Amino acid sequence: MTAAGPSLRVVLYEGAGSRAFEGAERLRIVSGLLERGYAVSCTRAGAPADAASQGAPAAAAGGALVVLGRFLAPTPDQAVDPATGVIAHFRDLDGVAPQTAPDVVDAVRGAAALPEPGRWKPWFPVIDYSRCTNCMQCLSFCLFDVYAVSPEGKLRVQNQTNCKTDCPACSRVCPEVAILFPKYRHGPINGDEISSDDVRREAMKVDISALLGGDIYQALRDRSERAKSRFSKERDEERALKERMRCLAKLGEQLEVPPEVLASLPSADEIRVRAEAAAARAKQALEARGEAAEPGGAP
Repeated sequence: MTAAGPSLRVVLYEGAGSRAFEGAERLRIVSGLLERGYAVSCTRAGAPADAASQGAPAAAAGGALVVLGRFLAPTPDQAVDPATGVIAHFRDLDGVAPQTAPDVVDAVRGAAALPEPGRWKPWFPVIDYSRCTNCMQCLSFCLFDVYAVSPEGKLRVQNQTNCKTDCPACSRVCPEVAILFPKYRHGPINGDEISSDDVRREAMKVDISALLGGDIYQALRDRSERAKSRFSKERDEERALKERMRCLAKLGEQLEVPPEVLASLPSADEIRVRAEAAAARAKQALEARGEAAEPGGAP
């Protein structure tokens, strides 16, 4: 999010001196604030009373916080941190409907003459590491460099802002149902709970090179019958390929790149090289980590 001038950050405070929110209430409040474009931090039970102002990085000089909570004692309308100059506005939500919390923050922002927040980008992937096997197929398949490998050799989401809205293609080809898009309409892509039988049926590695190279359409036809018994309609490689091509076409329009140039990128060979390079980096990172642990005996 970007905005000119001082920034406004929201803290949902549930630490000492306050009552906690119910789970559904908390979700409603945070979701509403994110949809309005506000940056949100949560301070949970056990935190010290001053954690709201100390823990939230509002910190550009002249910035402001709105601290929302169900406070057990009266709080001032606002206070200023002498060290940073950050102004904290306190608002008690006791008895306030959760869906109106964004309106409370809007009122504070308007009274303080602060700029409107940037729009929150709602489309992003989440990796379920309890399922991910680090196969790197999403890294190979994604056109927009959303994924990368950490220094520890683990797949991660590195450039989530590169992800294209309404394109869950990488989730469709993930062999372990490990990539989730919280804003997607249907499960299991949106994170809905799935059974062990669902995971077993869908745990089939997609041959990326066969999907993108050679006779693509014949490969899709050959897989169609086999896929019927293993994939739900939301995990469909033909749809994944169409979504990928749709994003490629939009990218070409935005950048005014000739279609024949985009059609040649990336080739199946380039995808294979990229996947192999990612696997090599992961292996090197793991080996380096192991060598560093050996001299001292224990990691």
